[in-house]
This record gives sequence, structure tokens and C-alpha cells, in this order.
Amino acid sequence: MASLSSASVSLVRTPNHLPCFRSNHGKVQSLNRYSKTKTTHLSINSSLRMCSIAASDSPLSTSMYELSSKKVWIWTENSQVMTAAVERGWDTFIFSSQNQGLANEWSKIALIDPLFIKEGEIFDNAGERVATIFQVSTPSELKKLHPEAHHVGNVVIDLLDWQVIPAENIVAEFQGSKTTVFAVSKSPAEAQLFLEALEHGLGGVVLKVEDVKAVLDLKEYFNRRNEVHNRLSLTKATITQVHAVGMGDRVCVDLCSLMRPGEGLLVGSFARGLFLVHSECLESSYIASRPFRVNAGPVHAYVATPGGKTSYLSELKAGKEVMVVDQTGKMRTAIVGRVKIETRPLILVEAKIDANDQTVYSILLQTAETVALVCPHEGNRTQKTVIPVTSLKVGDEVLLRLQGGARHTGIEIKEFIVEN
Repeated sequence: MASLSSASVSLVRTPNHLPCFRSNHGKVQSLNRYSKTKTTHLSINSSLRMCSIAASDSPLSTSMYELSSKKVWIWTENSQVMTAAVERGWDTFIFSSQNQGLANEWSKIALIDPLFIKEGEIFDNAGERVATIFQVSTPSELKKLHPEAHHVGNVVIDLLDWQVIPAENIVAEFQGSKTTVFAVSKSPAEAQLFLEALEHGLGGVVLKVEDVKAVLDLKEYFNRRNEVHNRLSLTKATITQVHAVGMGDRVCVDLCSLMRPGEGLLVGSFARGLFLVHSECLESSYIASRPFRVNAGPVHAYVATPGGKTSYLSELKAGKEVMVVDQTGKMRTAIVGRVKIETRPLILVEAKIDANDQTVYSILLQTAETVALVCPHEGNRTQKTVIPVTSLKVGDEVLLRLQGGARHTGIEIKEFIVEN
């Protein structure tokens, strides 16, 4: 049986030859619904369009963002939304059975696999069923939805009442099942909720929108989450100077996630080189560990955020996202829960990549035993994970993230710049 998301490369039939990925749909056996007489919430009298795509081919580092296997269908009658989706490789469309004309029209614009909704079922162009649609508005209806009652296939659920708890129940019920469960979402925020339910999330979402921005925002969400597939390249740098400079306003960043030994935030005085500042997750006999916190540095410093961007530490606030990185370059996103700015004594740390390098990288940090920089990872062994700034000396080695130094509102740009 072919998967709904199996894909081969094709080109959109436009002058720009935009890339899209063509899906082949195999037969999915009949699925029982809650009620044969109940009218589906997905109106079969309106023209519909959906598209499916696998978010990424890369393996994921955390279960919370298992987006590589997630599917996205988009439901719209807006040709601009259709164009935006096709430009991003989404080319499986669903129409009402009465709207063959729209299917034909869009087929002239792009190479697509048209699918059609009829009486709560979704069929391919050959008339074979590829999915079944369900409404869920009561707990009793939700309880009827379980994998043992159906054959292998795709199920689209429309949660008309509660969303979070039903989605979590479905994730738990269908774990390990060959059935892919999609949820109808009316915004990218709802889609994110379904994709992250109970960490693993549902198998996919149906984004029901008429706004191009919703498609762009959802795609950006996938791109940001898929950053965790990659490892950042971290460079070994040698400390060239350490000295106290006086008082300043430093920022503690408290996250909504716990960090492990070796993890921290990328921070620096210059965007061209960010130091890996360790979290306060290590135990001490003088103070309890705070594995959610990074004592990151003064208000002027840059901190790495998703999408290859930076923010000033002073700009962080509850709800914003930052990149958590470990010794090996493995990264994940985390949400800021609180930011504390207090006046504390600061120490200036400078480093170079090698003795002949004229470029200096620097960071200011609070002078405290709980503030530390992460050391290089030596294969499968590490001499030490961190060096507290109070013990840091010339010749010590720490980790840097090298990148473009010129920034405009946190976005890397190409321009001449001198920073000291």
C-alpha cells in the first residue's frame, strides 16, 4: 500500500519552474465512522484543497519535535494560498466532488495529484479511498476512535469542542499504529498544538485557512523546529585575557525547559563569535542547582535565537525562543519563562582561534562561581565539561560559534563592519 506522503520530484508548470513534490496515493481500505448519518463538518458542497508534505528527511534529536514524519494538508479555496503552498513543495490537493472544474484549473498551473471529498471520505482520482473524516464533539465520540476498529489508512479528525486533551488522548491511543491521524487546524498556532501534543504529536494537520500568511507561518515553524536536526559547528578558542571590569547590569535567562550538563546558550559581545555559556545545572555545596537558568551576561550582549538570528539579552522576555546548544553542537529551541536583570560585578573574557589570529572574541560575565564557559568535546571523552569564570585563566580552551558579524535587527547581513 502506498503512503499518502510518498513523493517524487516534479516541476510546476509556470515560467519560473518552481519545484514541487508529487505524491502517489495507494488504496486505503474502508474505515468505519462514528455515525453513518452524521453530517461531516468538512462541507462536501464547498471547494476544498489540501496538500501533504513530509516536513524533513532528517532524523530528529528530541521526540517533542518529530516533524520529519509529520504531514500538512491545507484546505482553502484561495488560489494565492494554493500558489504559496505549491512553491513550498505541497502539491496534493483535495476538492469537493462537485468542483472538478477547480481541480482541472489548478492542474493547468501545477503538476498535482487531485483528491476529492465525498460523503465524509477522501478519494483519489481513480476513486480509491485515501482517508476518512470524523467529527469529535463529545467524550463518547472520542472513545469510539481507536486503531483496533479500523484498517490501515488516514483519519482526519475535526475537534469541535476541546482540543488539547482530546489530541493527547488520540496520540496515546494511536501510538505504534499504522493509521495516520490528522487534526483540522484553523491557524498555525492550533497546528503547532496538535503537532506537539503529548510530545510526539499527531501524525499531521489540516490547515483550514484563506490567508497566505498562515501557510508561510506554518512553514517557518517547521523550518525552525527542523533546525534541531542539524549540529552547529563549534570552534575551539583559546583564552587570551581575563580581568574584572566593574559593575554592570547582567541578565539571567530562566527557561521553560531543563538543561543538562554541557548545555547552555550562545552569548557574546560581538555577533561574529558567541561563547557557549553553561547553565546552572551543576550541583554545588553552597547553592542549589537551577537547571533552567543561564546567567548569560550583560544587557548589551547577543544571544542566539532560532533561524540563525540573534537578539540582545535586554530584548528577551517571557514567551520568546532561544537556542539551547550542547558541547557537541546539538541544538534545540527553548521558551523563555522569565528574565532577571540585576547589577553585579563583571569580568571581561577575550579569546582567539589561534595565536596568529588578529580577530578577538569577547564576552562579559558576572563574576561568580556558578557562571561557567563550556570546554571543547574531545571525541567520546571530555577532560572537563565547564570552567567557572572565577577559575578561568589565559591558555584555557573554550567553545565558540563563529558566524557573520554584521546584523540588522538580529538578521545576518553582508556589509563592512568594524567592532571592538
